[in-house]
Amino acid sequence: MSHSDRYERGLAKFVEMYGERATAFLRSFEGIAPDLGTYVVEFGFGDIHCRPGLSLQSREIATVAALTALGTAGPQLRAHIHGALNVGCSEQEVVEVIMQMALYAGFPAAINGIQAAREVFLERGHRAG
Repeated sequence: MSHSDRYERGLAKFVEMYGERATAFLRSFEGIAPDLGTYVVEFGFGDIHCRPGLSLQSREIATVAALTALGTAGPQLRAHIHGALNVGCSEQEVVEVIMQMALYAGFPAAINGIQAAREVFLERGHRAG
C-alpha cells in the first residue's frame, strides 16, 4: 500500500470518528510540524484504528482508560471522550471506565478524568451535574 493510500485510509477513519475536529487538529500542525499530523493519521488511524478485531467503541473506551491512567494528557483525553461518544459509546460507559481507573491509576487520575468528561458532556449539551 502506498503512502498516499495509507494516509487517505487514515484520514477517512479520523474524519469518520471526529468530524470537523479531525481537520482542526491537522490544521493545528500547519507551519510547525505537519509531519506529526501525518504520522498520527497514517499510523494511529490508517494502521491501528483500521485493524480488525475491535470495534471503534472498544478502541475508544480503551483509549479513554489509558489516557485517564496516564493522567498527563488532558486535551487528548477530552478529544477521545468526544470520539467515544461519536462512535456510539454512552456517557455512562465513559464515566464507568474512568471510575474503573481509580482502582488501577488512583483517585487523582480518575477525578481528573471525570472532570474532563464533565467538560465534554457540557460542551456537547448533555449532563449538567
